[in-house]
Amino acid sequence: MRFIHTADWHLGRIMHGTHLTEDQAYVLDQLIMLARDLKPDALIISGDVYDRPVPPAEAVELLDDFLSRLVLDLGVALVAIGGNHDSPGRLGFASRVLAGRRVHLFGSVSDLPHEVTLEDASGPVHFYAIPYAEPSVVRERLGCDTARDHETATRALTDAVRAVHPPDKRSVLIAHAYVVGSSPSESERPLSVGGADQVQATCFEGFNYVALGHLHAAQSAGAAGIRYAGSILKYSFSEVKHVKSVSVVEMDSAGVCRVESIPLKPRRDVRIKEGYLKEIVKEPCENENREDYIMVRLLDTEPLLDVMGRLREVYPNVLHVERPYLEAQGSWSEQRPDHRKLNDKDLFAAFFSQVMQEDLKPEEAAAYETIVDDLRREEREAAS
Repeated sequence: MRFIHTADWHLGRIMHGTHLTEDQAYVLDQLIMLARDLKPDALIISGDVYDRPVPPAEAVELLDDFLSRLVLDLGVALVAIGGNHDSPGRLGFASRVLAGRRVHLFGSVSDLPHEVTLEDASGPVHFYAIPYAEPSVVRERLGCDTARDHETATRALTDAVRAVHPPDKRSVLIAHAYVVGSSPSESERPLSVGGADQVQATCFEGFNYVALGHLHAAQSAGAAGIRYAGSILKYSFSEVKHVKSVSVVEMDSAGVCRVESIPLKPRRDVRIKEGYLKEIVKEPCENENREDYIMVRLLDTEPLLDVMGRLREVYPNVLHVERPYLEAQGSWSEQRPDHRKLNDKDLFAAFFSQVMQEDLKPEEAAAYETIVDDLRREEREAAS
């Protein structure tokens, strides 16, 4: 059986105030062409289809267009799960009707595992879908009191799958999680504020292939056959060295999988340019795309006028400018952390310290984590 594994589309994403819908449509066109050439049995999306629980209309239209071409024109089955950015209710809307067209959308967990069975010449392959869910949701849906963090919640879900899976049959697990030891990026929203969001790779033992989402770098996760496909685009300047791709998986009759990464070519790349202003605004190098999304790191030490205006005359999509020399000067700058590199917890701790003139106590940090996790859960539930 052949299937394509992709994840973390984040349709509707905005980066530094710039809408990326056209860029996302550009790479999804490549995915349609790949499906046309390879004729896979299925395409898997491992969560974060949308960038936020209430996606903009153009993001919904883009997904509708993609599914129409993939399923109606090419006859490829689709299995997709909700990630921590998705609204379970919105993603799962009309799922029972769409299943008749082989569009299988699973937005939320249930007491029984979500299963889709596809056949090839060697027999059935069982695809099990585990949408992202907070531990409290897993406790409620499965009646599992031991699901107290992401590790125990994920084990409860995968144990439930293993309990119903026919022995000696081929299987694919689809999940959205942060596996210990994997490489994150700045553009990923943490699954929980307190840091108890990571799970061991051993949670996913016993499956022929585990199709993961959440982390934006394509990578293996702790063991052979457990893999992140990565995001379809670079969603932050921390990802400039990533090669975005989708994973094409060939499963033989014994369940052994061969994985090939197929690169995706962006409409505009995400790059960092470093140097002096007068050098950067010179004529671009041959074969350099002036339309790329660029962060400029200026080495100039003297005052400069209209920096962004001068840069955008040459590179119209400059999104951010850094001045390392200026940021290193003065006591205020030395004490001021780079908020773009802080997570929610650290950002609040820095704010608390500035306002209260004392460090955040452990019990206060724990209270903050609980409140934010509850608010995020309520946001997802309201969006459902």
